[in-house]
Amino acid sequence: MTIGGVQRFTGAVGVAAGAVMLTQTPLYFVYSGAPPDWNVLIRVLLSLIGITLLVPFLAGLRRLFVAADPGLEWVATMMFGAGMLYLAVSMVAQSMEAGAVIAAVDPIDPTTTGALAPGQWLLYGTTARLMSALFLFAAAYLVARTDVLPDWIGRCATALAVINLLFVPSMFFGSDAADFYSAEGWGTTALVGSLFLVWILATGVALLRAYQDSLARTASSS
Repeated sequence: MTIGGVQRFTGAVGVAAGAVMLTQTPLYFVYSGAPPDWNVLIRVLLSLIGITLLVPFLAGLRRLFVAADPGLEWVATMMFGAGMLYLAVSMVAQSMEAGAVIAAVDPIDPTTTGALAPGQWLLYGTTARLMSALFLFAAAYLVARTDVLPDWIGRCATALAVINLLFVPSMFFGSDAADFYSAEGWGTTALVGSLFLVWILATGVALLRAYQDSLARTASSS
């Protein structure tokens, strides 16, 4: 596949992944108590689909940065590795949610109730925030050193990386999901996680626009 093809494909899967995963976020806030099983299973399924789409997105992003500057391969590999670890812990947390609901006789909130709930708190919170920060710092550096993406994507990545780091200590502030800043607080998990997904969506759009611009330049020069 040509670099242009990688650019277009990576942008498309980034937009798709961001859109799918942002769609499932509101499903966590539809019910004040224990949600019905279908609610949990649908949001888990949407998240797993989004995670699957993010695998080729990460691979494509790495390929684009390495093609732009082979000397940055180690940074691109670090970015890819951090992104894959983020996806791995997210998939484990989602599997624990679905498993708890499937096994329960009565409806439960799998993020707060059951033996598996505490195991998810760091996966959705501190661990996810650390991996997100590492990924975003690496991505910001790569954007600054290449012309793969516009500068504002890199600046946003840096700002989001700092925000993610600020939420790493949330594990010391209890486990109330209604709190903004706690191990599983809505700020720690839903808000910061959604901002990360918005960045992925914006990156996908930027890649598609860059691909269209390159086509236009080629057409005008021919």
